[in-house]
Amino acid sequence: MKTNRRNFIKTSGFALGSVALASQLPLGFAGCAKPVAPAKPDFGFQTWTIREKLVADFPGTLKEMATMGYTQVEMCSPLGYKDAGFGPLNSMTGTEMKKIIDDSGLTCVSSHYNMGELRDSLENRIEWATQLGMKQMICSSFWLPEGTLDDYLKACDELNIIAEKTKAAGIQMGFHNHNMEFEKRDGKLIYDALMERLDPGLVKMQFQVAVIDIGYKAADYFRKYPGRFISAHLADWSETEKKQVPIGQGVVDWKDLFEAAKVGGVQNFFVEMDPETFKPSIDYLLKL
Repeated sequence: MKTNRRNFIKTSGFALGSVALASQLPLGFAGCAKPVAPAKPDFGFQTWTIREKLVADFPGTLKEMATMGYTQVEMCSPLGYKDAGFGPLNSMTGTEMKKIIDDSGLTCVSSHYNMGELRDSLENRIEWATQLGMKQMICSSFWLPEGTLDDYLKACDELNIIAEKTKAAGIQMGFHNHNMEFEKRDGKLIYDALMERLDPGLVKMQFQVAVIDIGYKAADYFRKYPGRFISAHLADWSETEKKQVPIGQGVVDWKDLFEAAKVGGVQNFFVEMDPETFKPSIDYLLKL
């Protein structure tokens, strides 16, 4: 892998509710009622790039991120990512972890899971997600860098079945891409093949904006596949420096991205870049 946020649906609901209330006021008062501006989305962060710091001081790191202006955290499953540094967090139940997250001023509605744990420990992971109050479980990758197109399609079929079980538990399954899904097999872009094979009623997509570094724009895919997305990982890229830079300092057209995200159905935005970019990135996003 290399963002409680109010989503666009809630925003729309709030605006509609305000209109309904105004219609019940006396004419003179209602006529003077000021229009309610849509609330901006909240922004979260993914824990992968700060995993060592997070494990060393879980409550302190969360509070630090909340102080910057983030309101949501996306976890990596401590069971599936125990060998990647998250193992010590597996000593906590989901309920215990939720209290620490809540006390920090953040909420957690999403986590990454690897395909292995979804295959082998799905009931346990659903229970953990439920304890945390998560509404999204994101398969972080099929991890098939050398896979054939048929390998990818078989993995899609498997994830569709897994997603039936998470849906029954009230949790939306998602899929997170990397650059490898923007390679071609048999002349076909892998990502497009995934979109054709994954059941749109069961699996939503989490788009990795960082693929801008190989020429693919998130906004194009949000418009190409309306309603197919649940969240996005935010990153920016400098063409001159050939590296990731804080959001707002690179080539991504953020105004266009957020407009397109409404078409795509995106509900949650998580920044995921090097730790030093987190503060300038949230400063930029909160000014949009």
